[in-house]
Amino acid sequence: MTTRETPPGTGPGQSANTPDPLRAFHEQRPRWEPAPPGDGAASAWLPAPAPTHAPVEHAVVEVPMDYTDPGGRRLSIAVSRLRAKDPERRRGILLLVNGGPGGYFGLGRGFPAALAHTRLTEVYDLIGFDPRGTGHSTPLRGEITPTAAPFDSRPPDSAFAAISEDFRVREEGNLRAGGELRPHVSTPNTARDMDVVRAVLGEDRLNYLGYTYGTYLGAVYGALFPDRLDRSVLDSCVHPDWTWREQAMAQGRANRDNVESWARWVAEREGRFGLGASGERVLAAVEEAAAAITATPGAVALRSLFDGAMGSRSADRSKWRELADLVADVRTGGAEAAGKWLADEKVWPPSETEGETRCGVLDAVTVEKDWPVDLEVYYEDMRHFRERFPYGYGVMRAQTWVGAFRTFTPPERPVELSARRYPAGLVVHAEGDPTDHYEGGAAMAARLGHRLITVLDSGQHEIFGFARNPDVDRLVEGYFVDGVLPDDTSCPSTVSRPDVPADGVAGSIPREPRKES
Repeated sequence: MTTRETPPGTGPGQSANTPDPLRAFHEQRPRWEPAPPGDGAASAWLPAPAPTHAPVEHAVVEVPMDYTDPGGRRLSIAVSRLRAKDPERRRGILLLVNGGPGGYFGLGRGFPAALAHTRLTEVYDLIGFDPRGTGHSTPLRGEITPTAAPFDSRPPDSAFAAISEDFRVREEGNLRAGGELRPHVSTPNTARDMDVVRAVLGEDRLNYLGYTYGTYLGAVYGALFPDRLDRSVLDSCVHPDWTWREQAMAQGRANRDNVESWARWVAEREGRFGLGASGERVLAAVEEAAAAITATPGAVALRSLFDGAMGSRSADRSKWRELADLVADVRTGGAEAAGKWLADEKVWPPSETEGETRCGVLDAVTVEKDWPVDLEVYYEDMRHFRERFPYGYGVMRAQTWVGAFRTFTPPERPVELSARRYPAGLVVHAEGDPTDHYEGGAAMAARLGHRLITVLDSGQHEIFGFARNPDVDRLVEGYFVDGVLPDDTSCPSTVSRPDVPADGVAGSIPREPRKES
């Protein structure tokens, strides 16, 4: 670990004779209570929680705000627990983290109920928690600030300064609302909170299942506390070497990869879709459709939704036929056709317009690593992404962020990840994952010495327990429950490409002539 100051009492090499500055925290005895009604997996983006064999319990654990000053301000961490079904086979606690950073997609303390349908409940107490700053834990807030730049997936150069100013204003709002807490909401401190939870629950070691941001958090925990980590699975990984900016920009490449795979599939069915007999020609048809939308004055926001749909629907292999029909209709019907096709298209993340503040954790955690301060760096990347990676809002992944105007100096440097003393576990990652590029999963497995489970031709994100992939579920459960660590392997996706035969294949259906309107 490379830090400016290593917090005391948090490393595995501490002498038994050294006073433990965290002793008061480790000796807490939480009061467990039934979960409030309806307090489960409260995310519209994930399946509803499964019925549980026992009530989910909730408690509060206190942690230091600043681990270099354990006697200072304390934070509350909301924790949940679903006890193991078979006490005689129980092998400890399994801590669960997904989403974020900052609550987006995160289940927090609702996670145990969301995985109650898996075999994990046979031998583990499933532990969920709201990371510091989120949910029912001590909140970190940021002001909701006004924006001047319009919603545009391909902004012109003339809009770049307004985009940057919006994020400068947002960072000033983070400073006002975040106060003294903001510099201490970071991945290393959340990992230290996890270790306090482990100690409070009376466990020598914890087991870990992390998704998305939770993969990086789990890797940091293993680097800080390798002797306190047992079995671990990291699903849909953050790249161990990328900054948060590089991680975001990789989403542009991931979406482009999916669009190109879709375009090749469509080209093999030119007789059905009429968009071109090569991937390059199909992509040209996509651009013709985008131009047809913006031929209508004031349709920039609609064209932006179209770019978003190209990313989201090319990732979902089951929607490839639908996406081809969409492009064909919009190419000839312009904004009117696009409005019909995209009426239900969602923008992620959604706009935050209600109330005066929002969760400020995303902004805090993503600036724990340095960002460029020269705005021309962002502008040059935005020009490139506008040309090459507009799909799935790729330009927005390259644009200026609050990190360019960071209002505090992080108290410590990022934790160095390595396989030294880190127990081997599993990485699960899908080809075509539009949120966390597959390259990140392969790199994380190599860095930590983990086995890699690759889901082929998928485009899915967060696989185990949610994608209904029996092969992946069997391997992960076999490792966690039975201790069988598989070799590197590949599994087929449960999301299939549409059953549309390629041209010249028996059963192929030529497209119908379009009627003149």
